[in-house]
Amino acid sequence: MERPWPEAEEMASSSPDAPCSCDCFVSVPPASAIPAVIFAKNSDRPRDEVQEVVFVPAGTHAPGSRLQCTYIEVEQVSKTHAVILSRPSWLWGAEMGANEHGVCIGNEAVWTKEPLREGEALLGMDLLRLALERSTSAQEALHVITGLLERYGQGGSCLEDPAPFCYHNTFLLADRTEAWVLETTGRLWAAQRIQEGARNISNQLSIGTDISAQHPELQTHAQAQGWWDGQGTFDFAQVFSLTQQPVRMEAAKARFLAGRELLRQQQGGITAEVMMGILRDKESGICMDSGGFRTTASMVSVLPQDPTQPCMHFLTATPDPSRSVFKPFIFGAGVAQAPQVLSPTFGAQDPVRTLPRFQTQVDRRHILYRGHQAALGLMESDQDRGQQLRQKQLDLEQEGLKALRGLLASEWAPPFQELGSLFQAFVKRESQAYL
Repeated sequence: MERPWPEAEEMASSSPDAPCSCDCFVSVPPASAIPAVIFAKNSDRPRDEVQEVVFVPAGTHAPGSRLQCTYIEVEQVSKTHAVILSRPSWLWGAEMGANEHGVCIGNEAVWTKEPLREGEALLGMDLLRLALERSTSAQEALHVITGLLERYGQGGSCLEDPAPFCYHNTFLLADRTEAWVLETTGRLWAAQRIQEGARNISNQLSIGTDISAQHPELQTHAQAQGWWDGQGTFDFAQVFSLTQQPVRMEAAKARFLAGRELLRQQQGGITAEVMMGILRDKESGICMDSGGFRTTASMVSVLPQDPTQPCMHFLTATPDPSRSVFKPFIFGAGVAQAPQVLSPTFGAQDPVRTLPRFQTQVDRRHILYRGHQAALGLMESDQDRGQQLRQKQLDLEQEGLKALRGLLASEWAPPFQELGSLFQAFVKRESQAYL
């Protein structure tokens, strides 16, 4: 059953602290300062929600296998790729992540004229992880998402709370050569290919007339609903965007424009460090810290166009990028789960597994999260010690950026095993700095 929009709008906007903001960015040469695609995302969620960083190795699966996602099962594929995920620790999917083939994806909430689906289906975050596990390029990831969307639909609460909170999803997908923006509305969708320049998305439909691919029934559905008269060039955002936007979506317009301007100012000079600076920009609202929600985790990825060079992904695993460390991750032989960024598990007793869901709360804080929160308190209560601690964070981050520059310039070529253990080493050092 589908819910008519007015009720859905009330549900989405009834709480002033509703987590409906995120920002994704991508730079494709010549916008990048180096011959690489650069991807970035801030994940804005409820301020006390814990986001963990999870490594999942490649796998093979028996024919007919089923896969449990956050709420529903789907058919498993015969082979899945290794992935690194930054995800709210209570669910199966992820807010952002990358796979061993250099594919990166981030997703965002959006509301459209299309009714929100009642009942549980795949979360946008589930679709994101499924695409990373099943694709070797951004375009293939797009096909994975749209195929699953057609088969299973999207729906279910995206908030660890008894009151449901649902939305449609948009995605930014990138690989070593290009990027795609995919915007969905129910089971329908439109996509835009980005082969050069910089692009951002921010909780609103942003694909206008420049549509590279679309659901075959997109325009006929819009006409049947009376949203488009069939005359002139079809403008996806104009046709499917709400006439009366919720307050949070109006705020997203300002962030979208600010993000676009920040990218424009750096055109031709965008690096990983520039992207980190954009994610830390509080004046624009991109670095979120407002009431009940904030930026709970961040990610920046550098995807060299030279296939012989490894991709490097920087993840915080902690809230507020302006006071966090972007730590480097590279897929390699020595990759293993860093235990300090893995949340505890609760099995069948987890509130997301017991019905009705989310009737109780559990402590999902991982070791690094606990240390980082204590560090933030110190930064606020003791200026001198706080500055010293922040300098330690910055020094550690600069080591990671130096490693990136060395790899790109072929000045640093450590053994494959050492590359794979890079993230674990940085997480351990950051954890120790907070003791």
